[in-house]
Amino acid sequence: MTAQQWTQHIRHRLALGRLVPLGGPRDGSWIAERAAGAVLRRAAADVPGVRLGGLRIALADPEGAAVPVVPPPPSALPPGALRVSAELSATAAEPLPVATGRLRAALGRAARDLGLEVTEVDLRVTALLEEEPAPETVRVPPPEPAAESTGPDEARAARAARSVAGVAALTGVLGHAVHVQEEARPDTLPRRYVRVEIAVGAGHRAVEVAREARAAVSAAWEDHPIVAVLVTAVG
Repeated sequence: MTAQQWTQHIRHRLALGRLVPLGGPRDGSWIAERAAGAVLRRAAADVPGVRLGGLRIALADPEGAAVPVVPPPPSALPPGALRVSAELSATAAEPLPVATGRLRAALGRAARDLGLEVTEVDLRVTALLEEEPAPETVRVPPPEPAAESTGPDEARAARAARSVAGVAALTGVLGHAVHVQEEARPDTLPRRYVRVEIAVGAGHRAVEVAREARAAVSAAWEDHPIVAVLVTAVG
């Protein structure tokens, strides 16, 4: 990898934001904060009288986070209850608690539809608008294209993942779309480990697609490897 390619890779990785748990401790799935945030922003765009600003997703109780049964991607957050924190601007056409209540409900629904276990939505009004904000178009960069598979095991996992309804593409933000660790470690990995990076198509629930992708990849081998899935784009 050249210096320019490495720099580009780091920029893409940082743009993902946090890798937050998708589902619970046994789901073995994570989603990039950027991907989840785009879905939440689309939901917020349908709420009249408000415009969403900064948005972050984090653990609501880091001390109470669970231990995942599947090794997570590098630097991913452990499974646990999540908090969505957002800034917004709002008009004075109605009481702020009414507007923020609608936005909080919309963000909570969108998070649950993804499969995020959000228990808190914290909103902070940073500005008052004199008129109704224009509809916001949420633009999301296209998924990072996946590099070619480097071996037969990677190709097998890629075929299995692509066969799942709702997997729009394999992506390669963390490098290759498929990472296979062949050597089992009795202390942490009783059998081989596979990590797959995917984009989820519109109209599909991310956590369900990730579960099905995990099952399909695991079933591609007789020894049923441990599988983790990272969702880097939705819709």
